[in-house]
Amino acid sequence: MQEMILCKLGEVVLKGLNRRSFEMKLMSNIRRRVSRFGKFKIYSKQSTIYVEPTEPTCNVGAAVAACKQIFGIISVARALPCEKDKDAILETAKTYLDDAMRAARSFKVESKRADKTFPLGSIQLSQYVGGHLAEAFPDTKVDVHNPELTVFVEIREDAAYVHGPAEPAAGGLPIGMGGNAVSLLSGGIDSPVSSYMMAKRGVKLEMLHFASPPYTSEQAREKVLQLARDLTPWCGRLTMFIVPFTEIQEEIRRNCPEDHFTLIMRRFMMRLADMLAKELKCKALVTGECLGQVASQTMDALRVSGDVTDLPVLRPLIGMDKEEIVRIARHIGTFDTSILPYEDCCTVFTPRHPKTKPNVEEVREMEAVLDIEGLCQRAMAEREMIKIRY
Repeated sequence: MQEMILCKLGEVVLKGLNRRSFEMKLMSNIRRRVSRFGKFKIYSKQSTIYVEPTEPTCNVGAAVAACKQIFGIISVARALPCEKDKDAILETAKTYLDDAMRAARSFKVESKRADKTFPLGSIQLSQYVGGHLAEAFPDTKVDVHNPELTVFVEIREDAAYVHGPAEPAAGGLPIGMGGNAVSLLSGGIDSPVSSYMMAKRGVKLEMLHFASPPYTSEQAREKVLQLARDLTPWCGRLTMFIVPFTEIQEEIRRNCPEDHFTLIMRRFMMRLADMLAKELKCKALVTGECLGQVASQTMDALRVSGDVTDLPVLRPLIGMDKEEIVRIARHIGTFDTSILPYEDCCTVFTPRHPKTKPNVEEVREMEAVLDIEGLCQRAMAEREMIKIRY
């Protein structure tokens, strides 16, 4: 038999009558993600999704790496199936885990008997396999409390499976089961992390970026596209909408008080995100705002910026500190791109003394001198759409 991949489910197993729909979506996501590495048979049994290569040329190692980044999977193990016979299991463990057994100083065997018709109980099978492995590898001692290597034996419906320790995977829920949302993606550290965190809750994202040429450069644009590429191993295929923002910012600078520049700019961003979301039939907006991090992210300021949309605004970073956000950014591979020194539109016309406790009614009056509808319609008409593939 050929080596295969066992994908263990996380939160999905807690679902009730709709659990099967979560499993079907997860299998669809896995199938699409591993297709580039060969032909695999994907199926689900007993709270596990099996990824089985159907031809010798399949790249199982690359498929494992891909599965570890698919939301809905909590751990991944490379396993070798064999007959449901104690001697066949022992021989499989000896050959398949030979290198791991020789490298470890201690080991134990853990067995799980999902098929209750198997004649040996879990403890009996572990004792049988462990005893013979100890004889076959005399330099590797048995340690049931703190072993360097754990040999896993799973007796399931179709076969027995032997594998070493499973590797942790992405967790969360399958993308597509949490609805669709528009995520505002700047060139900073926070917004890619917020996108990742909402994708982890099963949300399929449409990405929105605001560009202000000539105040923002082509390098800044490419930086944001690279951030979207960095996110695709986690979020899957993405569509990036780039909306020109120069005219709006210049109008704000000419007609509005300086200390309210950023607040009014944020209101326009939320208006445009709202328009895009409703056009794409998305149910929410996603931002990287973190309470108190900058002047535009105080509680009063968040109320002002959220005043222009009736959609839910999801802010997964709202209670996190910068160290936590940076740690996640490093984990998902966006940090190095985020710190490239190319400024985005948020840094254009930054006020020297921004308002931290704005009043919604006052801000509405200040921006009333602007042609809000015309500015938004022109910006949306000139938007650019770019497909980002994994």
